[in-house]
Amino acid sequence: MNENFINNFWKINDKTILGLLFSAAKENPQKIYCKTHNETITYSDLIQSALSVSLDLNNLPKDQPVAILLPNSALFLIAYFAVLISGRSPALLNYLLPETGLQKMLSKLNPSIVISNKEVINFKNIIINKDRVKTHTEEINLKKLIDHTSENDTAAIMFSGGTTGLPKQINHTNKCLIKMVERMEWGWPTKNDEKWLLVAPFTHIYGFLTGVTNPLLRAGEIIIPETFRPDIIINLLVDEKISIFGGGPPAIYQALLSDPDLEAKKMPYLRVCPGGGAPFPLNVHENWKRVTGLTIHEGYGMTEIAPISVNTEKEGVKLGSAGKPAPDTIIQIVDIEKGENILSSGELGEIRIKGPHMMTEYDGNPEETALTIKNGFIHTGDIGLIDNEGFLRITDRKKDVIFVKGFNVFPREVEEELLSHSSISGACVVGKQDDRSGETPIAFVTVRRHIEVSEIKDYCDKTLLPYKVPSEFIILDQLPLTPAKKVDRMALISKLST
Repeated sequence: MNENFINNFWKINDKTILGLLFSAAKENPQKIYCKTHNETITYSDLIQSALSVSLDLNNLPKDQPVAILLPNSALFLIAYFAVLISGRSPALLNYLLPETGLQKMLSKLNPSIVISNKEVINFKNIIINKDRVKTHTEEINLKKLIDHTSENDTAAIMFSGGTTGLPKQINHTNKCLIKMVERMEWGWPTKNDEKWLLVAPFTHIYGFLTGVTNPLLRAGEIIIPETFRPDIIINLLVDEKISIFGGGPPAIYQALLSDPDLEAKKMPYLRVCPGGGAPFPLNVHENWKRVTGLTIHEGYGMTEIAPISVNTEKEGVKLGSAGKPAPDTIIQIVDIEKGENILSSGELGEIRIKGPHMMTEYDGNPEETALTIKNGFIHTGDIGLIDNEGFLRITDRKKDVIFVKGFNVFPREVEEELLSHSSISGACVVGKQDDRSGETPIAFVTVRRHIEVSEIKDYCDKTLLPYKVPSEFIILDQLPLTPAKKVDRMALISKLST
């Protein structure tokens, strides 16, 4: 049924990502493609600028990738499509990488050149700046554009979001990415003349799909904020008449909900609010609906395969779940210990998945590939269950489960309970080694108003089993976030050892 739905609803004729751009530009050359705080470019402008930058790449070897190190910007989009036009493979590097980590990744990647707005030592550079973004008075003949890329070419080199060790390299082909685009459109259907407000980094799979690829389907307009600040985002939602908010993780929505001006703002054009990147607490869903009247359509995906599941209007919405499987995607729950026994509905275990849009390997890393892909399934490392209606519920990361006196404590359950307290605005529970019980839960919280730690503990004593009650509560001004705007558990764990 799902595969037929894609065939009947939105089957993409283009075989490549560059083909998507060329099709959109040929039909809408003067339509605004991208708007930032200081520039506006049309589809024609983008093509002209990308063609110009691609000329600088023509003498580079085709068997080496081109690294792109840029923040979300018109420059990023120009650089990305320039690399595709040149027939080379773009590697998308997080702009916030610290220098040591960046050098390690580049050494392993071995790019022919790095396109950035700053000098990157030890590698050849193309420095790109706003002078490459121009409004061209002479319109190019878009009808003469030819897409020389093929569906088996690598269209985006991305890196898995590991918190320890060197991130693993994934080479996504055009064929794989087009299937992702189709399933994104299945999950969050779009219309003509959409305006997308983007927050997630373009180097993240969610940010890439919502910011780089899917807006091309109907020649949409993307708005890139200068920085993420709740008041700036809220004003853009209103002033730019945004219809799709690429919000992403719950931390983004929580930040907007914390702004007292949100409730007074009217956003009649906003209609699609995707969510993903981390499980959403129920109170975030409820508060967003109360304040805006809109439902956050939560989904689930990872760099290796996205989307995996989505809450959709057609297949159903269940708050607290990650929805139902994307077309032609198989989701199974298996035992945590060996990952071989398929569990029944309602039973917690590790989530494994497979679909036509999954990666084939970690490049140059057969050991990690073998650990992740078994019997044709990607073992996600996430813990969850499938309920009797077919909705997937994600509870935790396998590595985040806390083992207390032989019992499994799933952090999300404790976090949800903490967030149900009216004074608590944010929560993250991590494990700490303990001589008596093996591990013990530690709760980091942010609060809306002053509250004594003893009151928080009393609340947990009344609502949780004794072994699930955190042994310590630490109140912070704010929870640290990763570049992908997820709560940074590793940063919190490091606080326990200082």
